[in-house]
Amino acid sequence: MPREGILIEKPLERLSPKQVQQIHDASIDILNDPGLLCFNENAAEIFQGSGAVVSKVSGSNTPCWHIKIPGKLVSSALKSAPSTVTLGARNPENTIIMKGDEPRVFFITGSETNIWLDVDFPTYASKTDPNKETKIPEFKPRRGTVADLCDSAHVCEHLEMVDGYIRTVNIQDNDIDVDNKDVNKYFASLNNTTKHVMSGLTNLKQLDNVVKMAEIIAGGRDNLKKNPLTSFITCLVKSPLQFVDDTTETFMEVCKRGLPIVVSSSPQAGTSAPIKEAGIIAQINAEVLAGITLGQLVNKGTPVLYGTVPVRARMDTLGDSYGSVETSQYNIDCAQMARFYNLPNYSTSGVCDTKIPGQQSSIERLFSNVLVTLSGPQFLHCAFGLLDCNSVFCLLQAVLDDAHFKMIKFFLKSPGINEQELETVKKQIRDVVATPQKMFINYIRSVMRTGEISPPYPFEGEGDSDDVFALASQRLQELRDKPVEHIDKATTARIFREIPGLLPRLNIYEGKQ
Repeated sequence: MPREGILIEKPLERLSPKQVQQIHDASIDILNDPGLLCFNENAAEIFQGSGAVVSKVSGSNTPCWHIKIPGKLVSSALKSAPSTVTLGARNPENTIIMKGDEPRVFFITGSETNIWLDVDFPTYASKTDPNKETKIPEFKPRRGTVADLCDSAHVCEHLEMVDGYIRTVNIQDNDIDVDNKDVNKYFASLNNTTKHVMSGLTNLKQLDNVVKMAEIIAGGRDNLKKNPLTSFITCLVKSPLQFVDDTTETFMEVCKRGLPIVVSSSPQAGTSAPIKEAGIIAQINAEVLAGITLGQLVNKGTPVLYGTVPVRARMDTLGDSYGSVETSQYNIDCAQMARFYNLPNYSTSGVCDTKIPGQQSSIERLFSNVLVTLSGPQFLHCAFGLLDCNSVFCLLQAVLDDAHFKMIKFFLKSPGINEQELETVKKQIRDVVATPQKMFINYIRSVMRTGEISPPYPFEGEGDSDDVFALASQRLQELRDKPVEHIDKATTARIFREIPGLLPRLNIYEGKQ
């Protein structure tokens, strides 16, 4: 059985059907006027050969083409893009099956942060009462490493609500460079989780090595097609309405191989997109539709996710504000647009603006997690452990997020109300009202056994103490102590023989990580 996810029976929608159609029409108009700028010659030629209006931009320092995409080309691409996308896994029970018309939400980690946040709990004595001691969490940022990536994948393997794994930290060891980063981050991830692994590519030259690694693990090319253990993120769009040269080339090469891929666009309302909701949604929709169209022109039937990471600019610094209310509004709108096209939506929630876990982090995260989940995006990434607008990852925060998503899952359970249940409770009420105590205690135990009562908060402190971080840290250590089903020895040996650039210390059968 594949992963269950959470089915949202009545998705939260902000847009009326008329407004959805208006956004679509505006996006089609935008793709024709002003169109988009493309800095990749191969993509420009593909568009031109398929009926788009393409002209070379004169006077540009970098080769560039102006492309106007006709609506019929977009419509054709939307028809050929699969409405169901399957993301495989080393453990078939971790397979994710996403249907564009089914608002079933899967929770995914991400994104590739530069900073890893450690936490320590030094003991402090009270100034007013030296005999009273308390442990205060101290957060220490540092550069991420391959070992951190392995640790993250290991822990996320055991987090119940994590359905799929996007690499959470940029590996920056001294022996990591542009030529070996991709193979090492994919292997570190695949070897430490049996869930689906998604990542972007640093170097297009490593695509075939990454794909070959996945084929070896899956048991061959055909098996990888049936069970795609890996998928790819490509930020080919630079807002507003530009196709970047290198990432566009990467996108097309992944499409040629028929593996699942995300068309990701991340405009910032107020700087690289209009500040008003109608403007940023019309623009991001146009940018994603342009990417989907290119993907289907390259390889008809390529499984593609409608990828949206819209944010609002902070008015004080013009930096990203993931914690703003508008960012959640944008993501809810995008989930609705993806459903309009019957495509799975790669969406975003749970990122906050603060640099460390705490009250602001919890408020911003839960606000977006609840609302965006209710909108029914199929692939909800960035949902675990991210801080400081996607630039910091903290495993302790990921453990907290897992607990909070369990609460959201419980809340979204369908109400068990039917005629038989109502007859039962009416009898209970009559029986209890007739007793001197008038208490329903005798009926609790049978319900507790069914899981119909939510458990207490798992990190609840004793008395008046707030031990959330300390208890979450204990839980983190428990998860680290759990074993992981690594890739078997023979397959690992073959991978290290045939895939160049892997760090020897990642081979757990030959040495320690």
